[in-house]
Amino acid sequence: MTADAAPASARMPARESEYRPRHPVDIARAVLFQRRGRNDPTMVADGPVIWRASRTPEGIATLAMRPVGGGAVRAAAWGPGAEWALGQLPALCGADDRPERFDPGAHPLVAEAHRRNPALRLGRTGILFDSLVCAIIEQKVTGMQAFAAWRRLVTWFGERAPGPTPIPMFAPPPIEGWRGIPSWGFHRAGLEPPQARTIVEAARVGRSLVRAVGEGSDGEAVERVLTSVRGVGVWTAAETRIRALGDPDAVSVGDYHLAHEVGYALAGRRTDDAGMLELLSPWAGQRQRVIRLIGASGVREPRRGPRLHPEDHRSR
Repeated sequence: MTADAAPASARMPARESEYRPRHPVDIARAVLFQRRGRNDPTMVADGPVIWRASRTPEGIATLAMRPVGGGAVRAAAWGPGAEWALGQLPALCGADDRPERFDPGAHPLVAEAHRRNPALRLGRTGILFDSLVCAIIEQKVTGMQAFAAWRRLVTWFGERAPGPTPIPMFAPPPIEGWRGIPSWGFHRAGLEPPQARTIVEAARVGRSLVRAVGEGSDGEAVERVLTSVRGVGVWTAAETRIRALGDPDAVSVGDYHLAHEVGYALAGRRTDDAGMLELLSPWAGQRQRVIRLIGASGVREPRRGPRLHPEDHRSR
């Protein structure tokens, strides 16, 4: 199917639903956190409407959602996975999050950010493998490089999303589809061979990996499952847990910027991963929430050096 050809399911009537949360929800912050760059082919913000294309366990689906009066979220969905996508809407908006268990009082900046952002919720997609692939693509590269590679791979090897989307959108390939991408496809998309090999290796055991993660009792158990795949380390596992599972305690140890940002916000100075974990220790069980609150606070370490200029290896 070409990029200009709309799928037959685009002409199917939408299934509709409305989610009425019991607490304030900032839908844009909860849902758009999942977007991988402004040109992500799986997610588009069109005015107040957020469009999301995904490959659900029941098939591809397009979900359109917008806030309405009274704090509700109205949604419509198209495609074979429409019912699944509508059923997942509350979790995507943070219904499974439990901020009432969080005590921000250990640091004034965290307490103030928590007070100013009462509608912050940690959502989850419930789609593990796509989040894992995103995290693998983002290993050891700039965000600009990773987002471009994700866009190319999903557009080239994914499937056109159903429904009246504002622009052509695409759902990611199925697990078997990721395994079948040829090496030249990854190379043209801008991925280095280690990332490509890790995606293929993860896809080889993908279905058993998804089942094992579903049986994980806590974040550490899920991390052990994910890091059993060659090429998947603790950073990649944490990023996957954050997006797919909405894990409120996951910390992306090994991130290029994160330890510096946390150290600057909580201690006024740079620190390393060990120092970051020590600073976050008063909030054990809720460390990802603290990181998100630091992001919402607007406190940023001043940038002192030039931007990293990414290399393009595709012509080699």
